[in-house]
Amino acid sequence: MNRNVVRIILVVLVTTLGVSAGTINGKISGVSGESVVYVDTIQGKTFPPPGEHPVVNQKGLMFQPHILVVQAGTTVDFLNSDKVAHNAFWPSFQQGAKRGPGKNLGTWPQGEKRSFKFDQPGVAPLLCNVHAEMSGYIVVVPTPYFATTDSGGNYKIENVPDGQYNVVGWHEGIKNQTKPVAVSGDAQVDMTLSK
Repeated sequence: MNRNVVRIILVVLVTTLGVSAGTINGKISGVSGESVVYVDTIQGKTFPPPGEHPVVNQKGLMFQPHILVVQAGTTVDFLNSDKVAHNAFWPSFQQGAKRGPGKNLGTWPQGEKRSFKFDQPGVAPLLCNVHAEMSGYIVVVPTPYFATTDSGGNYKIENVPDGQYNVVGWHEGIKNQTKPVAVSGDAQVDMTLSK
């Protein structure tokens, strides 16, 4: 009986002494449509990439979703669900002020997919060289702490360990904005994005 009580006390102590996690809430204004908000690089911390492959579906002559946010190290599957051939490429890969080389995944028919691993944080503007009207974005972030805004510009990033961070707001065609935040439970970070 005493051993069980000691075990329960140890479990309670271990769970209460663990790292606390909070939530970053906020609103992005100054733009319309979906924006991305994420916790920037955390010095000395690395994060394993998720095991599942998110999918960008080429359907209805569109990239769906239009904006996909993934953690660095994630492999993205590009699926063609249309009855016509599609291509996926990005002419460059924007990493802050640095513009890196792009990638062309080729052209493939309905039902097939191509995969690509995004190793570095940055933004890949997606295009299809078969259908010039198609466009989208892959936003590759350095941490697992990110969110996309709802139609009102509101966002919530959950399970962020308590600490000091920089939060970045991204929107297509707009300059990124970075703000510091101290997370201890709930934190609020609002941003107004503009060109």
